[in-house]
Formats: sequence, C-alpha cells, structure tokens
Amino acid sequence: MRDSVDILICGAGAAGLTLAIDLARRGIAFRLIEKLPSPFQGSRGKGIQPRSLEVFEDLGLLDRAMATGGAYPPVRKYAADGSFVDQEMVGADHPPTPAEPYRLPLMVPQFLTETLMRERLLELGAVVEFGVELTGLAATDTGVEATVRSERGDEVIRASYLIGCDGGRSFVRGALGIDFPGKTLGVRAIVADVILEGLSRDVWHRFDGGDGKHLSICPLAGSDLFQIQGPIPLEGDIDLSAEGLTRRVVEATGREDIVLRSVSWASAYTMNARLADRYRDGRVFLAGDAAHIHPPTGGQGLNTSLQDAYNLGWKLAAVLRGAPGSLLDTYEAERRPIAAGMLGLSTRLLEGFKKGDNRRGREVQQLDLDYAESPLSFVSDAASHLAPGSRAPDANVRGAGGGATRLFHLFRGTHWTLLVSGSAPFTPRAGMHIHRIGPGLEFDDHLGQFTAFYGVPDRAAMLVRPDGYVAGVFAAAQAEALQAYLDRVLPAGT
Repeated sequence: MRDSVDILICGAGAAGLTLAIDLARRGIAFRLIEKLPSPFQGSRGKGIQPRSLEVFEDLGLLDRAMATGGAYPPVRKYAADGSFVDQEMVGADHPPTPAEPYRLPLMVPQFLTETLMRERLLELGAVVEFGVELTGLAATDTGVEATVRSERGDEVIRASYLIGCDGGRSFVRGALGIDFPGKTLGVRAIVADVILEGLSRDVWHRFDGGDGKHLSICPLAGSDLFQIQGPIPLEGDIDLSAEGLTRRVVEATGREDIVLRSVSWASAYTMNARLADRYRDGRVFLAGDAAHIHPPTGGQGLNTSLQDAYNLGWKLAAVLRGAPGSLLDTYEAERRPIAAGMLGLSTRLLEGFKKGDNRRGREVQQLDLDYAESPLSFVSDAASHLAPGSRAPDANVRGAGGGATRLFHLFRGTHWTLLVSGSAPFTPRAGMHIHRIGPGLEFDDHLGQFTAFYGVPDRAAMLVRPDGYVAGVFAAAQAEALQAYLDRVLPAGT
C-alpha cells in the first residue's frame, strides 16, 4: 500500500509535535509517526524557557501550559551536616516587562507538555500514529519514499519532504550517513520520576553528601511526582527500582525518612555533546535531538528542539505553496549555529552540575538568540533599535476602536507582519499583514513602547517573520526592495 503526503515527520517528541502543529494550522498535508507504541511517560525535560513560552503563545499552547505547570520553587541546599540554606531562582526578582512578558522558565514535566501538544494537534485535525516505525527511505530530486512498519504490516509513504525528529539515535540520520561528531562528557547520571514520602513540595531539595554524592530531588509541577537526579559511576549496573533508588537517596542524604513508594520512569544515561555535520540531505531534514544532543544542564535540549521545528515549519509550508526552494537552505544556516552555541553553554553549566552548583542566568532563557548572519536578514541604511535577525519584542498599543492589544497578538498566526511607523505607501500582499502605528492611524503608540523598543523611523516599516524575528527595516523609498524581498520568501503570485 502507498500513501502520498506533503510531509512525513518521524518522531513525536517536542520537535515532531511542534512541527506537526505548525503545519496543521497552515493546512499542509502530513503524517506524524512514532515508533513507540504509546506516549512517552517520562520527564527528561521539564523546563519551558521564556522564548519557548512565546512560541507556545503563537501556537495556542501557552495558557494551557501555564495552567498545567508551575513556577520553579526555591532551591534548598543541604550541607553534609543536615543544615540548609534556601535560594530563590535566579531572575525571580526580575518581573516581566512589556517587551519580555515571560521572564522565568515554566516547569512542566515533558510527558505533560507532550500531552498538551497532542491535544492541540487533535484540535487542528491531526493525530500521532503510534507504533509505526521507519525502516527504510529512498530520496530523489522530487520526493522521498519511506518504508514504515506497523502491526498492519509494511507500507510505503511517498512524501515531498521527510523530517527526522527521531532522537539521538536517529534512524534518519544514520540512513543518510550524516556524521554526528562530538564527545562523551565523562558524566553518567540517573533521572527518575518517583512517588516519595519525607520531603515537602515547596522547595527543590539539593543534597551535598560529599565525595561527589550530591543529589537533586525536585517536585514536578502539575503532578504528584518528584524527579531525582544525580551522578553515578561511569561503569556498572544501576538499580532503578524503588528499593534501589531509596538506598541511593539514603546514602546521599544521610536520611532514612525519605522513602520511595514507586517509580514512574527512570533512566541511567551518559552525557554527550554532539552536533550533526549537516541538517539537510536533499529533501530530508533533521530537527531536535536527531541534529544535536546536549547535557541536560540549563534546560536547553527540549527548547532548542521545538524552536528548530518552529523555524522549519513556515519555510516548508511556503516552499510547498510555491516560494523559492532556496528558502529551505536558511534552516541549517540559522539553526545549526544556535545548536552549537547551546552545546557550549550546556557543557559549561555541566561543570557547575559536577560541583552541585545549578545557578542559571539570562543566557538560558533563549531571548537573546538571533539570526543576524542569516541570508534572510535584510540590512539597509534605515536605522532602528533592532538589528535584522533580532527577536521582535512585545509592546502594548491601542487600536483606533479604543481597545488595547499587544504586538504579539498581531504577530500570532501564519503570516508575515509589516509594522509601519506613520503613514507610508507600502503595498498589501497576500501572506503579509500591514499595521500602521501612529496618531490617527490603525494603532496608537499610546504608552510609547513601540517607539522605545523598535525605534522605527517615521514612514519606515519593520518586517517581522512568521517566527517572530526581525527580517529588516525598509524606508518609504524602499517599497520595491520590500517586494523583492517578499518574492524570496512568499509563494509566487501572492
């Protein structure tokens, strides 16, 4: 049996689900397959960083994620003698601002995050196909033939593009012969989601037992579980049963009142830092852990993965509808340098993890990541406060009808956005929303935030990409340059 779709997505973790949601809201035909027979029930990742929360807002996931998860609790650091000191999360004293409405990570266990994403996908008319494994692929200049296996037998799926979101042991990456260089970082650890007694849920408990026996026990927001993390010897079997983990907790904490009742999920793993040599092979792309794997320090892996997909989705949809195929070349150009930087950050933070130091700064929030060197960043003489490739900040404005709104609300959706400062003769175009900001225009900068954050000159316009990054600033005399730019990124004839 053969089936034909525009996109075949292999792997239904954070990257695959994000891509599927984005394609579904754009009306692109796809299939999302996952070789596991049922949803993953662990929480390898539990932190949604501020930039990812902005992505969730655009995808219609933010409010339900906020309602499901919770803020990270203060850290209670125990010394070997049992004394302790409490520390607030780094950044807890920096409240949200109009430009950055989300300043702290949200804790949501990965299995709950993926549950919310599958629910959102179902609202958009699509589902994950569990128990369907990719076993072979053959790519040509015009498409990909993928062989998959399920309880129904073998099936061949014909797709215009195939996206490998199938994790660190990616079948897709291996089939393409793409190297995955990097290194093993000399740290082996356990992570386990458990039910336990003897600890409160209002703090993140971190024990320094000496001799490298520190242990972290964190209450997982949105559940009755705790997550245990800690280093283990590089070699040897590890008992991940409730009894075995209880013994490990007693050894690290010196306390016998902490008792594990059950283990929901557990893993012993060796930390690696690896980056695929390339993200694309013709009509096949890699995203998420298939393209890069990080140590868990800093909560960068899941967030980088879903933002890979957020970058790729709008580009795939545009090309399928007639935009120049060269647009897809910008995916690797933009996302691979980001992953390389995150590998360096996570590895540096790992050195702190080895010593029981888990302090985090702004660098983990991913708000300052940019695509300044991207081929899509249009550089001109028109000055502004934001360089091409920068994240477009939020701001409050007031509509001509009297209602207040935010720029993020104007950005939300599948379109490009042109923010015009004052009145200027920019021509509407399908796939781009134009909003004029100024006295007596569609929106009034009544609080001065648009001027303060964007600094767009009068009668100039800032073009914002569908993924919320600045494409460039165009003066009134550059209307033709704007149209030429849009010819590179929008379907022909629009």
